[in-house]
Amino acid sequence: MNLDISSNRVAHKYTSIEQLRRVLWVIGKLLFRFSPRPCFAWRRIVLRCFGASIGKEVHFYPSARIYFPWNLTVGAWSSVGEEALIYNLGKVTLGESATVSHRAHICAGTHDYSQPDLPLLKPPIIIRDEVWICADAFIGPGVTLGEGAVVGARAVVVKDVAPWAIVAGNPARFIKTRTCQAPYHSPSATPGRRVTASS
Repeated sequence: MNLDISSNRVAHKYTSIEQLRRVLWVIGKLLFRFSPRPCFAWRRIVLRCFGASIGKEVHFYPSARIYFPWNLTVGAWSSVGEEALIYNLGKVTLGESATVSHRAHICAGTHDYSQPDLPLLKPPIIIRDEVWICADAFIGPGVTLGEGAVVGARAVVVKDVAPWAIVAGNPARFIKTRTCQAPYHSPSATPGRRVTASS
């Protein structure tokens, strides 16, 4: 098979509206990236202005990279850490009280390598409530991470992960089932607040 790269480059991968959004997001990214670290509310506002659905008290750190905000849904009390990349050509849904740690890569875009012109594919990624994606982990296109799952540091996940499973390695393999102790309540915590892992 001979690859047809010229056909790939002339293919219409995005609608006119998406192209316009991408141009405008160049400005939005600057407003997001160069905001002071404690300004989580400001970054939530910026993402919402560009079509993201963001729950209350979500923490995005300024060096996190969001490719297409309009393809992003994040539940309350979740966190996206420093230098994490959400490459959401397709929809990415992050549940409540979930954590995406430093430099993790959520990749909702790929190509059909069986076709000569390598057409772009945009399979969605679903990350359920209370999932923890540890540092440098990779989550591949079309994957669903079940509620409470933990993905170990630098793991490569290309298949669905069951609820409350801990996986690690490349490719990611089941290690054990996650069990949670009784919740710790900090004396300074707001009553009723759900706490995620630190990013």
